[in-house]
Amino acid sequence: MIDQPMTDQPTADRPVRVMVVDDHPMWRDAVSRDLAEAGLDVVATAGDGEEAVRRARACTPQVVVLDLNLPGLPGAEVCRQVVAHDPAVRVLVLSASGEHQDVLEAVKSGATGYLVKSAGREELLDAVRRTAVGDAVFTPGLAGLVLGEFRRLAAEPAPASAPAAPQLTARETEVLRLVAKGLSYRQIADRLVLSHRTVQNHVQNTLGKLQLHNRVELVRYAIEQGLDDEI
Repeated sequence: MIDQPMTDQPTADRPVRVMVVDDHPMWRDAVSRDLAEAGLDVVATAGDGEEAVRRARACTPQVVVLDLNLPGLPGAEVCRQVVAHDPAVRVLVLSASGEHQDVLEAVKSGATGYLVKSAGREELLDAVRRTAVGDAVFTPGLAGLVLGEFRRLAAEPAPASAPAAPQLTARETEVLRLVAKGLSYRQIADRLVLSHRTVQNHVQNTLGKLQLHNRVELVRYAIEQGLDDEI
């Protein structure tokens, strides 16, 4: 199977477009400044939930760095509406809360990553860049929580009317199995002796076949299929 090129990927000439949403002006400005100084394109900021939804729809960022505690609409609802409007947008939650309930609610709302605000500047920059190319990025300890929840949901009986799974190639299945185990794209590339871009292409093809929107949904699907238990 010939890999199809991925579109709208960040390059040196096209930096990652980021939107920062936080109700604390000083924090919002500091995060925006750090991202801009690192070469990312901060296309918008917002201080409340409703403003965030409007601006995200208007400026189409690739990554939304989103606080959960917002006036107007809560962050989880902002995430849900933004992703529903444009599934290509990836949401990285940056929150003071590390509570399990908040993490799971954010992921179920469509967030592809979750950092607590104690993260350092370089950790945040790395997380935004990785989120832009499709990695699921979590503060250490939280990724296991999310995988555990997906496994719990996968153990529940499937609906009787569930459609048959589309046919994946052997390589797509191999990549999907490693995604389900929580490996990053770079780790998968190293494991399979492939380029980072080839792994991204396989994941993108698989998302299209399965009619899924992001890596988080892909992980859940893989776990439901039992791929994370395979050797």
